[in-house]
Amino acid sequence: MGILSDDVVIIRQSEKEGDPSVITINCPDKTGLGCDLCRILLFFGLNIVRGDVSTDGRWCYLVFWVIGKPNTRWNLLKTRLVEASPAFAWAFGISRCYLSDSESQPPDLFLLKLACSDRTGLLYGTEKRRDEVYEYLRDAIGDAMMSYDIELVSSEVTARSPASSSFAETLFSSLEEHPSGLQTSSSVSIAVDNSLSRAHTLIQITCQDHKGLLYDIMRTFKDFNIQISYGRFTIKRGKNCEIDLFIVQSDGRKILDSSKQDALVSRLRAELQQPLRVVMMNRGPDTELLVTNPVELSGKGRPQVFYDIALALKKINTCIFSAEIGRHLTGDREWEVYKVLINEEESLPVSRSKIEEQVWSTLMGWE
Repeated sequence: MGILSDDVVIIRQSEKEGDPSVITINCPDKTGLGCDLCRILLFFGLNIVRGDVSTDGRWCYLVFWVIGKPNTRWNLLKTRLVEASPAFAWAFGISRCYLSDSESQPPDLFLLKLACSDRTGLLYGTEKRRDEVYEYLRDAIGDAMMSYDIELVSSEVTARSPASSSFAETLFSSLEEHPSGLQTSSSVSIAVDNSLSRAHTLIQITCQDHKGLLYDIMRTFKDFNIQISYGRFTIKRGKNCEIDLFIVQSDGRKILDSSKQDALVSRLRAELQQPLRVVMMNRGPDTELLVTNPVELSGKGRPQVFYDIALALKKINTCIFSAEIGRHLTGDREWEVYKVLINEEESLPVSRSKIEEQVWSTLMGWE
């Protein structure tokens, strides 16, 4: 049981407000571990300002410097990080963490049913475990809450379905045509170097910071089945990021094939320039906000997207009439699609460009 000790995950909270807290993780390695850990940090609303990763292929040592929030639940965060590490599975004799994501058992999904009086910002909330969710919702909604229930979602509800050709064409053509582009950075630089290391390919990235940046990079490597042997992530002045990553393929070798290099660089560039897509569209006489983001090959979606959408709309006193969240397959990729119908009668007059800009800025963490 030694590997389940406090040495697996150590969190040293900052003593001064605004200074980063330090999270150290020391555990067995697996491909995609960095992605899984960064996803948890993003889910808890933490901003990674610096990171160091080192592994020998069997054991890894990771350090993240993060900026938390006053209400960050550090104990729960530690529990989630420990559970994501292979050390947790080893201690309990669980070998499935080393299976591919397609072979592992998908997590249970639950349906939350809630009835209450409407108000601006109502959908700006967070999901909690069953034993806690009622109290949190009661605190957030107050006496307007009328009923509450949680039930397990059946496999029929969660089954993936390909997007119809008309839907995909309408959705993604509208996003691609949008003149603003809403790109994170127009100056993304990605260099591939095989000369500095005998055993590893070096990927050097410079770009503008955004919320979930390290998750987007790690997710891309996980989807390509690439392992990071050593990496360093730092944010310079002006929110410019510098990332150096020494990587190998699943066979432990460098990436020498130019076509594989080009495919990896192309995907990284796309994920850094536009990790999410935001656009306002007409839906008959109404206005609809569309937000899309790619899903990991493992089936996991990006955390906190709807939370940020609802928060952004609350900030500009814009009400949500209805919201639909679904997944759609287009080509070889799966996308999460958030369709939010704006209640213009109950909202203050706000231009569509302002709504789009506010949602984008909140999703990127630029406020």
